[in-house]
Amino acid sequence: QVQLVESGGGLVQAGDPLTLSCAASGRALNTYNEAWFRQAPGKEREFVSAIKWNGQDTSYADSVKGRFTISRDNTKNTVYLRMNSLTPDDAAVYYCAAGSIWLGTETYEYSIWGQGTRVTVSS
Repeated sequence: QVQLVESGGGLVQAGDPLTLSCAASGRALNTYNEAWFRQAPGKEREFVSAIKWNGQDTSYADSVKGRFTISRDNTKNTVYLRMNSLTPDDAAVYYCAAGSIWLGTETYEYSIWGQGTRVTVSS
């Protein structure tokens, strides 16, 4: 079974960049599609971005398209989310998830989740 651990969250100012990492252990990540979701206080968890197991395809929510970039390094068992031009609307707990469905944009389509990393954006 794969375990996922997110890191890289923190407090940034609006307009600043931030890169999140999701490190996997327990099993190779290269057989899973990976995704980032986020959940703001009082809101449902929402899809942010996904990357196919081989890195050959990606998908983004409209709200982050052009600002966020997902990538993966299977040799390091790590998935990244580069976030540029952050706004207060991007503030949330960010979760990475692993699953077998492509393209999954719903939480139930992912069976493995990390514990989340908090991103706070000051205006």
